[in-house]
Amino acid sequence: MKEYPVLGKKDTRSGFGDALAELGRKNKDVVALCADLTGSLKMNQFKDENPERFFQIGIAEANMMCIAAGMTIGGKIPFTGTFAEFSTARVYDQIRQSIAYSDKNVKICASHAGLTLGEDGATHQTLEDIGMMKMLPGMVVINPCDYNQTKAATLAIAEHKGPVYLRFGRPKVPIFIPEDMPFEIGKALPLIEGKDVTVFATGHLVWKALEAAKELDKEGISVEVINIHTIKPLDKQAVLASAKKTRAVVSAEEHQKAGGLGESIARVLATELPTPMEFVAVNDSFGESGTPDELMTKYGLDTVNIVEAVKKVIKRK
Repeated sequence: MKEYPVLGKKDTRSGFGDALAELGRKNKDVVALCADLTGSLKMNQFKDENPERFFQIGIAEANMMCIAAGMTIGGKIPFTGTFAEFSTARVYDQIRQSIAYSDKNVKICASHAGLTLGEDGATHQTLEDIGMMKMLPGMVVINPCDYNQTKAATLAIAEHKGPVYLRFGRPKVPIFIPEDMPFEIGKALPLIEGKDVTVFATGHLVWKALEAAKELDKEGISVEVINIHTIKPLDKQAVLASAKKTRAVVSAEEHQKAGGLGESIARVLATELPTPMEFVAVNDSFGESGTPDELMTKYGLDTVNIVEAVKKVIKRK
């Protein structure tokens, strides 16, 4: 079984910040807007190097989205930055009307997503954002898994014409995606080949899926692991090809079961290839204060939960 060595640990928001700074040097149309969280979004380097292209909007997220939409009319490529909760729920009307409906070239960059926000608690731990954003027509939704993939994704969305939601997080997590691995929007990334079951994972759960596959391999269970970094557009071809091979599927995500990656995969399978499926996700619950590891364990988003889901779905084949 192929293994992915840990290349270190780093927060995914730093991948965004480093890529944004790189974009600032090579693309003069890139501008950045922040809602009073420059340090938390790692946007300081871009601000320092491009003060004339950085706009501190303050705690006025709805205004930030409207300003960003307007900037695209002049050919700018705006990257907005704030927490995922404030990037979606607080400004959904502005995103729907001024960005998605108008098909504006705005990159909505959202940090501190999911339970791994940790001690800030339920009010800030958005677990509904993927569902909200993927429902908007024309919106691309990306949820990378580590520092290197977040950096590559940030560079890639600057080249994409149209609105994008890019989701990342605060905790330091293993880096395992090679630095030079290409990032293609809408193209799933197979990590491990297997024959007994497929685990489709996104974000922080990709590493957990790799850990689970390693544990299950010791028991003679061959797990295929596929990194779904782009939730919309979903790589239907990759989903169907893998499900046809293994005939058992597990989805794993740091999001509500309702509206997330799992539901997107289930819709594809229900309409084209009915397949037994289990879901590793938050089950209709808000979060709470705690360390990221404590919360991921309590809410069933850990390696052991993927192992259990795999064994359960195999029995249903």
